[in-house]
Amino acid sequence: MANENVAGSEDIVVKKKKRSQWAEVWDRLKTNKMAMIGLGMLVVLVLLAVFADVIADYEEVVIKMDTSIRLQGPSADNWLGTDELGRDIFARIVHGARVSLQVGIIAVGIAIAIGGTLGAIAGFYGGKLDNLIMRAMDIFLAIPSIMLAIAIVSSLGTNMLNLMLAVGISSIPRYARIVRASVISVKDEEFIEAARAIGAKDSRIIIKHIIPNSLAPVIVQATLGVAGAILSTAGLSFIGLGIEKPAPEWGSMLSSGRPFLRDAPHVTTFPGIAIMITILSLNLLGDGLRDALDPRLRQ
Repeated sequence: MANENVAGSEDIVVKKKKRSQWAEVWDRLKTNKMAMIGLGMLVVLVLLAVFADVIADYEEVVIKMDTSIRLQGPSADNWLGTDELGRDIFARIVHGARVSLQVGIIAVGIAIAIGGTLGAIAGFYGGKLDNLIMRAMDIFLAIPSIMLAIAIVSSLGTNMLNLMLAVGISSIPRYARIVRASVISVKDEEFIEAARAIGAKDSRIIIKHIIPNSLAPVIVQATLGVAGAILSTAGLSFIGLGIEKPAPEWGSMLSSGRPFLRDAPHVTTFPGIAIMITILSLNLLGDGLRDALDPRLRQ
């Protein structure tokens, strides 16, 4: 009973401390104008993705072909013009935002779930297990991530699920190393020793204490990792290994518009700008989070 009371009190203290720390992080983030600009741009992109079906009907606008209006420039009817098959580019970019953000976020989630678990185990237990996991990660790191993603997609086939798996698996070593380093720096702290002293199991210590205190570098890397995953997705789609047509995806839109770059540059310009804005917003937010989460700035 005494141990349970101590554990309960410990959880309350940790939760209060965690809330105050994240409040401080948010206060510092708000003072970073570039980070807030990036956050604002990202919020707009997410809203466009969420309400894509409200903005433009998928069947009637996004994938419906009308060659009578092909390669038309921006106009009142088609804000960003039409592509080589007469499809509205603005509608395809909006629906493409849903695809790119979904693939990027889920791919990074896969990488964090697998890589973070392996890194936490390696860092916490050390020894031979640590050596085995890290040498396996070194083997993965020896293969360029885009080449590994190409190999996975080529083997499994071209669809959204396989694309998420390919991009996510290729990013696992990065998160394993980050989490391992964070766990090693945290596991010998006094509050971990206190948790051991009251009889807490290893699983509870890892989940309740070590992982929450190792999140800062993972959050920063995840923000930047989503940007990298979106670029990888666009690159795979550009070479024909991404989302199957006629589904809208920014990389495949760039690839389809290449033959018309001279006569109708808007076909490739606007999807390229969409990719640039998305990556820029995530990088600005990631840089701001890195500064806000830096322990040296808490003084």
